[in-house]
Amino acid sequence: MSAARDAAERILVVQTGFLGDVVLTTPLLAALRRRVPSAQLTILVTPAAAPLVARHPALDEVLVADKRGAGRGVLGVLRLATRLRRRRFTTAIAAHKSIRTALALRAAGIPRRIGFATAPGARLYTTPVARPAGVHDRDRILALLAPLGGVGAAEPAAPWIAIDEAARTRATALLAPLAHGRPLAAVCPGAAWRTKRWPADAYGALVRRLEGDGFACVILGAPDERAITAAVHAAAGGAGLDLGGASDVAVLAAILARAAVVVTNDSAPMHVASALGVPQVAIFCATVPAQGYGPLGSRATVVEKDLACRPCGRHGGERCPRGTDDCMRLIEIGEVREAIERVRAA
Repeated sequence: MSAARDAAERILVVQTGFLGDVVLTTPLLAALRRRVPSAQLTILVTPAAAPLVARHPALDEVLVADKRGAGRGVLGVLRLATRLRRRRFTTAIAAHKSIRTALALRAAGIPRRIGFATAPGARLYTTPVARPAGVHDRDRILALLAPLGGVGAAEPAAPWIAIDEAARTRATALLAPLAHGRPLAAVCPGAAWRTKRWPADAYGALVRRLEGDGFACVILGAPDERAITAAVHAAAGGAGLDLGGASDVAVLAAILARAAVVVTNDSAPMHVASALGVPQVAIFCATVPAQGYGPLGSRATVVEKDLACRPCGRHGGERCPRGTDDCMRLIEIGEVREAIERVRAA
């Protein structure tokens, strides 16, 4: 982050959504800095997401709000509003569509509040902006710049995250048990909803196949995904290195940055891999890229099945509405392996 600025314009960007949402908000940060180079630019994120933006060159400050912990509920919104009021922001941009965000910004008395016209709290914004349909969510978020002149067609819009030396060092230590000299395949089998997860036995078979092809496989997951990574590791017959729950998002990024290929579901690691520009294969089960959350970049591809029932919801769910799990079980290991070969050759 840059040094603090003595600027009349103090801009706050709020993105307290999922980790992937934060990654997809980073192009907005860069575009804001280009438009208002002298402004004091701050972002508000969840504690888990802070490492993703802590070193962003467009930012002067990162604020954290634990909306599921001490900051939850009505009192949490009021406390957040009090914090924001003290900082005397002149403009707030709500990249997160929650009513909680709209209420906090209004209660903070920020004079100019930009947010989506379709958000639940849109009436609390001074400048509602149309949320475009049929585009990637990165571009939907960039549409919030419309009151500031919009985004040019040739303007850079790639997501960006940094990796600090401490995270690199920790990643090196965690990967030490793997055989040296083999290309690293990072496998991320988790996702927030079950119907977005390719089955553990399929991932396990893929790990066995990749290890046989000469890759060194690492299986990655958040602390609450330990059971998922353990199931994949077991299905792989113990092949690969199970690091489920062993890394935070900063170390996850440092590991993905070293990978020859990353295989994910529609999940946060997919967006982190996009920001790092590493070859990746994204497996889409219940959701579809057309919803606006597919991987970005020329070194990414999607494996999915064309089924009339997809998507079955905005985020998928815990149960298949038809009781078949077809979107998950019909994806074959050979398809994923072929996709790996394509992205590595790109």
